[in-house]
Amino acid sequence: MATVPATVLVIDDEEIIREALEALLVVEGYRVVSAATGGQGLEALAHRSFDAVLLDLMLPDRNGLDVLEDIRRVDDELPVVMITAFGTIESAVAATKQGAFHYFPKPFKNDEVLAVLRNALERRRLVQENRELRDRLRAGASHFDEIVGSSGRMKSVFDLIARAAPSRATVLIQGESGTGKELVARAVHRHSARSDRAFITVNSGSLPHDLLESNLFGHVKGAFTGAVYPKKGLFELADKGTIFFDEIGTIPIDTQAKLLRVMQEREFMRLGGIETLKVDVRIIAATNVDLRALTRQERFREDLFYRLNVIAIELPPLRDRKEDLPLLVQHFLEKYGEESRKSRLFLTPAALDRLTAYDWPGNVRELENVIERAVVLSSDREIGPDLLPNSVSANPITGVPDVVIPAEGLDFREVIIGHERKYIEAALEAAGGVQKKAAELLHIKPTTLNEMIKRYEIRPRRKRANGDAAEPEADA
Repeated sequence: MATVPATVLVIDDEEIIREALEALLVVEGYRVVSAATGGQGLEALAHRSFDAVLLDLMLPDRNGLDVLEDIRRVDDELPVVMITAFGTIESAVAATKQGAFHYFPKPFKNDEVLAVLRNALERRRLVQENRELRDRLRAGASHFDEIVGSSGRMKSVFDLIARAAPSRATVLIQGESGTGKELVARAVHRHSARSDRAFITVNSGSLPHDLLESNLFGHVKGAFTGAVYPKKGLFELADKGTIFFDEIGTIPIDTQAKLLRVMQEREFMRLGGIETLKVDVRIIAATNVDLRALTRQERFREDLFYRLNVIAIELPPLRDRKEDLPLLVQHFLEKYGEESRKSRLFLTPAALDRLTAYDWPGNVRELENVIERAVVLSSDREIGPDLLPNSVSANPITGVPDVVIPAEGLDFREVIIGHERKYIEAALEAAGGVQKKAAELLHIKPTTLNEMIKRYEIRPRRKRANGDAAEPEADA
């Protein structure tokens, strides 16, 4: 669908100024309506809607500030840019305090006019988009971009995203692995004024210390062995955009100090460099651990925590919002049904009951993998319990099996070893092959689990996003 061009109202008593602005804006694809007096401008506003107004501060019939006040009564969200003559800059500054978006002086520079107008229109778009979004949420919308849910807790999350997105504020997203923290970060970016700029994800825990700093801040030639060329860091590449720090609690303490400086001063130096570089980047961070607890353990800087924790968004685990499960299931059925060219798929009541009874330690990510697997394996529209993995049961780990003692007796130690092995395998499958998470599910130490895996010669395999098994995870 073609984009409707923005319509701009120009109010200025000088004909040459009106004609110059109209010629400039029409070439740029805008629709323009001109008025020579404040009264004519307000008359035009009464009969049609506009996306922005360029308003002269000195008009023959009225003072521009009075016209600005009347415009704001008609549409408080309409961006008004003041046009000022020499010697009226102080009045223009006063106008911005009364609600004008910005101003530019006469004689004006074309590039300056276009830049200010683009910013004003972007602000208008964001305000309208977020108002419409809040209206949808109040009406009970069950989607926010790719985030699905209609439970009370998810509606609160949606509301926070809508309120936080248009601001410059840092956002801290907290929640267990698999709850959708990156989806929230992308939604905040997508509904911000930075949406047309870069969104860069930093996987904080997956990079060695030196490589992490080089990636973030860049380096100059010769900064370290192997630095044969200068390199821009992610902060430079994300200028005017957003950086998302996934699992920020894993960043080393000394790197945290440098990150804090970037947030406070909006500047940094490349590794090995002496030049200070300015940057304008919004930071969104996510964590699946309690950062407050890490600050008490002196593993995370308290001052950095408070810098990050401006707007906190808490994502609930799937087990605490199971009323959203049917919506999520339908969303994934449609998503993977379309990819597999299978339409109108549905779960049987028995399959849905089994999904509902399960506690979902891997959260929404685990549910998505389960549904994708079922769609791929399905041969018709109906998806029953037989297409769900054995790990998805009411209580796959802690459930107690029926005990039957045969007449001839049994080898108690062999039975116990067999059950230990089954529980370890079930925990590893539920945790996607991650030994640390499996140990948490079994309430044992990771070292204990690792010893048992070796003793029973179990080969844990990490699940890929498509549900297939990957290479065995390295020993912890």
